[in-house]
Amino acid sequence: MDILFLLFSIAFWAAGFILAATILYLLFLTVTAILQHGKQDGLTPAQHHRFIFLVPAHNEEKLLPNLLKSLHALDYPAAHFAVHVVADNCTDHTAEVGRACGATVHERFDQNLLGKGYALQWLLQRIEENKEPFDAAIILDADSVVSTNFLSVMNRHLANGERVIQAYYTVLHPERSWNTSLRYVALTALHYLRPLARMALGCSVGLKGNGMVFHRAIMRTHEWSASVTEDIEYHMSLLLAGERVTFAHEAVVWAEMPAELKDARTQNIRWEQGRLDMAKRYVPRLLKMAWTHQQPKLPAFVYIDAAIEHMIPPFSIVAGFSLLYLLMALFMQSASAIGLGIGLLVGQIAYFGAGLLLADSPRQVYIALLYAPHFVAWKIWLYLRILLGLDKQGWVRTARNNQ
Repeated sequence: MDILFLLFSIAFWAAGFILAATILYLLFLTVTAILQHGKQDGLTPAQHHRFIFLVPAHNEEKLLPNLLKSLHALDYPAAHFAVHVVADNCTDHTAEVGRACGATVHERFDQNLLGKGYALQWLLQRIEENKEPFDAAIILDADSVVSTNFLSVMNRHLANGERVIQAYYTVLHPERSWNTSLRYVALTALHYLRPLARMALGCSVGLKGNGMVFHRAIMRTHEWSASVTEDIEYHMSLLLAGERVTFAHEAVVWAEMPAELKDARTQNIRWEQGRLDMAKRYVPRLLKMAWTHQQPKLPAFVYIDAAIEHMIPPFSIVAGFSLLYLLMALFMQSASAIGLGIGLLVGQIAYFGAGLLLADSPRQVYIALLYAPHFVAWKIWLYLRILLGLDKQGWVRTARNNQ
């Protein structure tokens, strides 16, 4: 019995240590982001780079016009950018709508090679064959809109010598439901606070799948992945080649998100199973790169940080286990464990609160935090099913607000 209690105590305190290390690292990023917030990127260059927008669209006839309208409103010379839409295996009027809105539309039909990655690589190949001149390519989802300063900001970053740039990718109409509000809360931390801190530290901020800018040389030397988390895999290939992703926090891309949890299910399954696969494949390689320093272009800590990012579980899991740890500490009546459990929860509140404040978030999303326990329970159950192999999901179009 004493041995069992000893083993339980070791496991209990080990879990507390792992949770504490996770929260402390996130709080370190939080403080760094606060210190970085408000700093400007520098002067506007005289040169106007030429951009092309690449928009993969599968049955997006209702949402695509909103994106194309926002691109027409950009405060950037129209002669210096072009919009290419790949209508990928569409059965609606996406192609016709895209052309009517002024985009160059490429229709692709392939029932064997399905997904965003295949569509993008096919489109890039067509553009290269047509020898269209451009300095950088921008990948946008068809259900998005962008800030009017998007290209002006990216033009500055390119002039600064940056080759891969991620915009701030967030939620359109977060007030629509408590689910979209909570998604907004999560993305302020993942897509704003953490990249802002990593930019200040000289790390790679990662690719978020939308609002990504690539110098032409990058697109020519790195093929787009066809995995279900193609953005993560592309980022890994760039890092291993010594390329760093930077962050343009002033350029914003807003995207439609499912209003109901049931509509977000397939999307979350795809993301989480993809994250697990990427962690298994790349964490050992990143740590090896940091240890041997085989890539002299980037410091070792860049690879260590990227590995840590892969190892941090979804925050619903961290929050759920932190609450469980506190409840167990109360049951055990251990003052030190209770103090640690309270500290874990307070640290998470500080982390998310700082993200919301830094991103100048609307008041409605704070109110939606009352629904966080329900969302955390849903996400933990979903994650457990993925770990047990009960849920698997390839690429399918995510339902968004009856669209």
